Amino acid sequence: MDEILLEIKDLHVSYGAIKAIKGISLYVKKGEVVTILGANGAGKTTTLRTISGLLKSAEGHIYFDKEDITSVPAHAIVGRGMSHSPEGRKVFGTLSVEENLLMGAYTLKTHDEETLGWIYKILPRLEERKKQLAGTLSGGEQQMLAIGRAIMSKPKLLILDEPSLGLAPVLVKGIFKAIKEISATGVTVLIVEQNAKAALKLADRGYVLELGKITHEGTSHDLLNSTVIQEAYLGKKK
Repeated sequence: MDEILLEIKDLHVSYGAIKAIKGISLYVKKGEVVTILGANGAGKTTTLRTISGLLKSAEGHIYFDKEDITSVPAHAIVGRGMSHSPEGRKVFGTLSVEENLLMGAYTLKTHDEETLGWIYKILPRLEERKKQLAGTLSGGEQQMLAIGRAIMSKPKLLILDEPSLGLAPVLVKGIFKAIKEISATGVTVLIVEQNAKAALKLADRGYVLELGKITHEGTSHDLLNSTVIQEAYLGKKK
């Protein structure tokens, strides 16, 4: 039950001379929802992009399902059971909603109609718009599509980068409800989110990243009740 699915050890990532990630270590157990919190520029997206193979680390190791994937290319990491829904959604605007979803299953020999049906069940707006071009969807619908596309590959680990960014509160509620339903099926979730309160209410544990270093970590309950976290990320004052 407590088996570790993802582990990062002493990770360093640089952009040229700029050190973006400065020796972070974290882990995610199977079946958990873990969130990484932090301000803009803290290194959250860089961390996720390095985990999924889109960026290469300068030092450190990344282990996924007991294998060292530090030097494994991104497409091969997807094939091993990790799926990344990026910040900014990145849907294929000239393809239909359903074509976008099927693109998410490109690493599988054949797409699973059952998985597609399940996605339509938890994200019914996508079924309503399945023949519509993705580029004509609203921001919230595109975010739902990005998440749906990411789970078409039946991942062991779903990585979500800022799923609520730029969305109206009512849509944010729907996105987090869908993530909770995905997690309930046993999919492990690692989520970067600026909406700290929503993320911590959903997650089991969390890490706080500041200027490329982890400054706080703990259960969601502990972080929600931490005075430091409340003041910095939840808008509460003494």
